Amino acid sequence: MHRLAQGRGQDQPSSPATEEPANLSRRLCSGLSVPASRMEEGERSPLLSQETAGQKPLSVHSPPTSGCLGPVPREDQADAWGCSCYPPETKHQALRGTPGKGPAPSLSTGSSCVKYLIFLSNFPFSLLGLLALAIGLWGLAVKGSLGSDLGGPLPADPMLGLALGGLVVSAVSLAGCLGALCENTCLIRGFSGGILAFLVLEAVAGALVVALWGPLQDSVEHTLRVAIAHYQDDPDLRFLLDQVQLGLRCCGAASYQDWQQNLYFNCSSPGVQACSLPASCCIDPREDGASVNNQCGFGVLRLDADAAQRVVHLEGCGPPLRRWLRANLAASGGYAIAVVLLQGAELLLAARLLGALAARRGAAYGLGARGEDRAVPQSPSPGAPPAAKPARG
Repeated sequence: MHRLAQGRGQDQPSSPATEEPANLSRRLCSGLSVPASRMEEGERSPLLSQETAGQKPLSVHSPPTSGCLGPVPREDQADAWGCSCYPPETKHQALRGTPGKGPAPSLSTGSSCVKYLIFLSNFPFSLLGLLALAIGLWGLAVKGSLGSDLGGPLPADPMLGLALGGLVVSAVSLAGCLGALCENTCLIRGFSGGILAFLVLEAVAGALVVALWGPLQDSVEHTLRVAIAHYQDDPDLRFLLDQVQLGLRCCGAASYQDWQQNLYFNCSSPGVQACSLPASCCIDPREDGASVNNQCGFGVLRLDADAAQRVVHLEGCGPPLRRWLRANLAASGGYAIAVVLLQGAELLLAARLLGALAARRGAAYGLGARGEDRAVPQSPSPGAPPAAKPARG
């Protein structure tokens, strides 16, 4: 009698309360559900605390961890993995199917080529943007524009525009590089938005240039006269005007006499530069020497035209500058069209890569959902008879 009772006690299945915690933990990590017959009403797993006893059981969609790799995450969790910067292999492992079905489908060969093409096409622009940013910050630091007037308006400095432009270009290009390399959908979307903004700004700028091309040519001489009047006020303006006069071999706006409008070069000025011209107006500013002779134009405005033409250029920079703009208009338009086409191609490649990543995520989610339906057993209905036990041998 005692043996019969002992045998009956061994035949009864153990409840989760009496099951060892290690065994139950392995069942939970393997993705298997605990049968409903073994979860009697009022019983709970010893692994659950008092606070979580009344909550819903753990979902089989829990994200993968190092100790327990669950099935594929839900749709919102898959988006979170897409916006992370984990290596692609880690994302493939996270977006996997059911156990035993292998990893989720990876990118096709064409999509992989698109991914690396986006990276390679944006890497040079990232370097150029960072270089422009460094040069702009260096120029601002040398001129003391960074530490002056803190809290006041930004200085009207070309170096500030160079630094801001380099910052924007490098940020967009780095977003494209890192987004493609890490398969990060958030960075790729940000890169696409930046490229689209560039295209809109370039279209607006091109339309303005075409509409205002005539007035722009007519205002060349006026712009040069304003630059001559403020020649000593801004080092960047002085450098730019010197390069124009040296490159076009000219002096002044309409003639070399336009430098009379400058307070320092005017003949009524009490300074040492009175009735003089900048060295960039001289025919040979170096005078066969290694350095520029800044005094080559001293006193030239007192000379007549015949004597002055042996020392400086008498023609103004207005007509040569208009000819240079007309001659380089076709080349500038060609460069602008090439940049627009390149940005449009990068935008299409980014859209293609986003579509490939979305398709892979959807395929992985479908594999996980079908595998979950096969792996999770159906709970018996309350009125269904218990399953028959196999006969003992």
